[in-house]
Formats: sequence, C-alpha cells, structure tokens
Amino acid sequence: MKKEGKAQIIEQLSEVVNEYPNFYLTDIEALNADKTSALRRECFKQNVKLIVVKNTLLKKVFENMERDYSALNVALKGNTAIMFSHTANVPARLIKEFTKAAKDKKNVRPQLKAAYVQESFYVGVDYLEALVTIKSKEELIGDVIAMLQSPAKNVISALQSSGQTILGILKTLEEK
Repeated sequence: MKKEGKAQIIEQLSEVVNEYPNFYLTDIEALNADKTSALRRECFKQNVKLIVVKNTLLKKVFENMERDYSALNVALKGNTAIMFSHTANVPARLIKEFTKAAKDKKNVRPQLKAAYVQESFYVGVDYLEALVTIKSKEELIGDVIAMLQSPAKNVISALQSSGQTILGILKTLEEK
C-alpha cells in the first residue's frame, strides 16, 4: 500500500475514533465466513460499527490523537477488529451473546482484547463481564428518574389511601 493510501486510512480512522466515545478492540481471526457475516449483521442491528484494521495503522491513529491511547498498544498484536459504539455496553453484550454457545471458552471468538469505554481503558478478556454490566447514560438517567419518582408515588399513594380511610370513617359516623 502506498504512503498516500495509508495516510488516508489513518485520517478516516481518526475521524471514526473521534466520532464514537466507546470502542472495543477484538480478535475475530478464527471466525469462518458464516460466523463473520453473522457477527457483522448483529453489529449492524445493534448500531455497532465493526472495522478490521492493521495494527500499525491503528498505532499511528492513536499516536496522532489528542488523548493518550498508549495503554491499548499492548493489545495490538495479531488480528484486530474495532467495534465502535455510542452506547458503552452494547459491544460487550454482543461479544458475550455471540460467544455463549462456544464450548472452548479460551479460544472463543470474537474475543475482547481491550476497550476504551467511558474515558477508561480496559485491557484483557477478563474485563468482559465488567463491561457487560456498565450502564449506559440512558440507563443511568432512567434509574435516577425511577428513584426520584418512587418517593413521590409513595406519598401520593399514602394520601389517596388515607383519604379513602378518612372518607370511610366520615360516612360511618354520618350513618350513625
């Protein structure tokens, strides 16, 4: 590949890295064509952008970025595919679901190599479970709203039920 072509790829990858707040470095080398197609379809359904990259080009992208991504360099060995997502835990859930049926858990693919999620670095397959349980911004907002609504609902419920009790007592007294 010519130098101009490499520079263009580095520029395009830099734009994609800046566009998405979360990305996962994965190894999908051992997947056959059917499984790779299934993974790509599932990524498309989940709004995850999957790109296979050369490690040397990705290193150059990381070097040219404002943020320091050097913590991810140890994961840039072998075959590397990047899963970009706006939602933090979607790629982790996708990897977990896709590998659930595998019998050999050590050599299963896709395999998490590293991730940059919510401005933190996670290097190694051991972090997959932690990444699956990370809540997205929308989920956290929903939890906060539910917690804020709960006391108000309890007060309204108590007022309505006690109002019914007082009304019942007044009707009983009136009939006597």
